[in-house]
Amino acid sequence: MYCYQCEQTSKGTGCTTNSVCGKDEITANLQDALFYVTQRLALYANHLRQHGVKNPDFDDFLINALFTTVTNVSFEANRVRDEIITGQKLIKRAQEVCVNDKKFIVPGLREFTGSAHEMSVQAQAVSILKRINEKGADVTGVEELITYGIKGAAAYAHHAKVLGVEDDSVYAFFYEALAQLTKDTSMDDLLGLALKTGEVNLNIMGLLDTAHTKTYGHPEPTQVRITPVKGKALLVSGHDLKDLEEVLKQTEGKGINVYTHGEMLPCHAYPALKKYTHLVGNYGGAWQDQQIEFEKFPGAILMTTNCIQEPRDSYKNRIFTRGPVSWTDVKHVPTYDFSTVVDSALSQEGFTADEAEKNIMVGFGHNAVMNVAETVVGAVKSGAIKHFFLIGGCDGAKSGRNYFTDFAKNVPQDCVILTLGCGKYRFNKEEFGDIGGIPRLLDVGQCNDAYSAIQIAVALSKAFETDVNSLPLSLIVSWFEQKAVAVLLSLLHLGIKNVRLGPTLPAFITEPVLNVLVEKFAIKPTVDAKKDLEDCLAA
Repeated sequence: MYCYQCEQTSKGTGCTTNSVCGKDEITANLQDALFYVTQRLALYANHLRQHGVKNPDFDDFLINALFTTVTNVSFEANRVRDEIITGQKLIKRAQEVCVNDKKFIVPGLREFTGSAHEMSVQAQAVSILKRINEKGADVTGVEELITYGIKGAAAYAHHAKVLGVEDDSVYAFFYEALAQLTKDTSMDDLLGLALKTGEVNLNIMGLLDTAHTKTYGHPEPTQVRITPVKGKALLVSGHDLKDLEEVLKQTEGKGINVYTHGEMLPCHAYPALKKYTHLVGNYGGAWQDQQIEFEKFPGAILMTTNCIQEPRDSYKNRIFTRGPVSWTDVKHVPTYDFSTVVDSALSQEGFTADEAEKNIMVGFGHNAVMNVAETVVGAVKSGAIKHFFLIGGCDGAKSGRNYFTDFAKNVPQDCVILTLGCGKYRFNKEEFGDIGGIPRLLDVGQCNDAYSAIQIAVALSKAFETDVNSLPLSLIVSWFEQKAVAVLLSLLHLGIKNVRLGPTLPAFITEPVLNVLVEKFAIKPTVDAKKDLEDCLAA
């Protein structure tokens, strides 16, 4: 196996035996095969669409398969094998469709057969390492940059589709881009495709924002309890608001307190979700601490979408997965019937006493901030607010991430911090105070709510009649997996420069490619928090 798609990769270069995330070699190889199948289906779908032939089954498979291969999503080899089989059946359906009385054929198409182990052996012929050997590290690295951006964007498209919001142009781009990546393409064209991926991802994040706000209302500044209360307990982690809503409906009146975890924290700000009085608070922090936190949680746990770690035996019997996320020997919930999860919560002890109440504030999406835009602009013009810092993104367990804590703590008192993603858990329980009633720490939401942060920045630039790069705004971004890559590409598409990225740079970005990104976009690796902060304020 060879995998280097996330920040935690072994030695910063690539996982070659068992992955750091917990994927075994069989599952990792099968995910390479699944991507190969998805990409070949895209060749057919792209060709058929050029002749006016569309198939929603292809679209469903596309985003499910791409999401399945995102870091910390699927760890169950047989489920990946089933996806491969489904994809190959769809390819055969596509092969049977004639356009202009002719069938479209992809030459040299591989088929994976047999058990998961047998498919894994066959998948070595389509591995990333094989492509690096054939195309070189630079070209393959940029291709993977695009691929990972597409995977992250597909995850966001999956979230929006769950709520009934989709855009056919998104599927069209995915098919076209994946088809293009099967061909020999110049470096300039690849970089152009990377920026186009960022443009499409921005559109997708907008679709997801629409899906969330139309379904649940615009987030409102809301105090969220972060200490437990007495009673039976059920915890929901991941990203999926629909799953949380269904859990809340099915636990209402049953004496179960529901808690959010990780990227579900922003859910407390949505009017249609916070109306449930048994949504009592947020438990724990970011995804990488879940093994310790879940072990201590005295109730049932539901993992939605992604960010799962290998469950410990102490809670393996009371953790459930839903949607694309899976782990071998962990119970999977295939529909919105959460009765098994509810029964598990009722069978556990729950919290035996209230802890002293502590709260944090969430809910500063673009609508909430724009409602006080005049106050914010006035504070900047008066000098009360000197600078804005966006400090957020995906968190992880590797050393060096204390950089973001140190940076946030050292931000001067006359500056405001915007934050989003699970990276905020590095500092969101600190006391930052306010500036004239404006909180100095504004939690914008999930990683996909980078869309909100962008809308805020654009609104400020219009208010000051300038561009985003000329605002007193610095972006300090922690990256971890493919969703963060998609967001970064969106920032680059918008022409936003001087993004500080860390704690380490992606292994798939080689030095020559990094030099291009530095030259065009002034990407800056994070180095020293205090020095980087001084440079931001001096710019």
